[in-house]
Amino acid sequence: MKNKEHTRQVRDTVVKKFKAGFGYKKISQALNIPRSTVQAIILKWKEYQTTANLPRPGRPSKLSAHTRRKLIRDAAKRPMITLDELQRSTAEVGDSVHRTTISRILHKSGLYGRVARRKPFLKDIHKKCCLKFATSHLGNTPNMWKKVLWSDETKIELFGNNAKRYVWRKSNTAHHPEHTIPTVKHGGGSIMVWACFSSAGTGKMVKIYGNMDGAKYRIILEENLMESAKDLRLGRRFVFQQDNDPKHKAKSTMEWFKNKHIQVLEWPSQSPDLNPIENLWKDLKTAVHKCSPSNLTELELFCKEEWERISVSRCAKLIETYPKRLTAVIAAKGGATKYSLKGAE
Repeated sequence: MKNKEHTRQVRDTVVKKFKAGFGYKKISQALNIPRSTVQAIILKWKEYQTTANLPRPGRPSKLSAHTRRKLIRDAAKRPMITLDELQRSTAEVGDSVHRTTISRILHKSGLYGRVARRKPFLKDIHKKCCLKFATSHLGNTPNMWKKVLWSDETKIELFGNNAKRYVWRKSNTAHHPEHTIPTVKHGGGSIMVWACFSSAGTGKMVKIYGNMDGAKYRIILEENLMESAKDLRLGRRFVFQQDNDPKHKAKSTMEWFKNKHIQVLEWPSQSPDLNPIENLWKDLKTAVHKCSPSNLTELELFCKEEWERISVSRCAKLIETYPKRLTAVIAAKGGATKYSLKGAE
């Protein structure tokens, strides 16, 4: 919206001098108005043959250009700022407008309200380790990843109720640190399960009763790991993947792997982006939620049924595209990527 508009007389004088052969610079000096204004008036006259105000497409904005720029700047610098806060800040400078007006201005600048993604909090050491892993394994052959048996534990809630938080962001910036929410594990009506899979399909899934320690974890491995590898036809020389949870890395557990002649993939801490089972956790939780379990017994039953229903093609695709996952981690310098899913909370 223009802060100042020249009179019709001034505009007519500009055109009159232009017709008389005066240049933009001389007209600007004679009338003491900016050269750009002279040019705009003449261009408008050339196109419409008039210096009168033309019908405008709508009501002029109530906000000045300065306030609009400030709104966009505030939303870009503070992505989690709310519309109410932006509305109050504009009112403080004397521009009182509705929330929809603010929202419309932000939309025109490419900023849209989106639910903030929840990402594990990563320290610099975590990023360095993830980057090192991705870099060292980027050249691995597809067959190598087909030999990996991926595993993890996850909590599945009976009634998921994670609060959403909106942020102002542009397209393709959902995974930037300032647009995500660090997550922590929490309790509630839920069950913990352990499961594994490979490119050949899903392996065993078991419910974890009580708090899992090293001894309980080894029992799960003893009863399910080798059987899963056999069912998936991985052969004896498969590679087992697990995260760096203390019970996974316990001396007794590592000795168990050694005695069983099982190669364990060296794994960086806090690296859900690198584990494709996170995608299956998301698929599983979505499917179980649609079943609407009413109690924990049904929740366990539905989890196992839906886990078995996950197609082999889905598993194979996740492993086939694993190099893309490594490339994304390298591009993010070990930080969060689009492959980091809210699966293991």
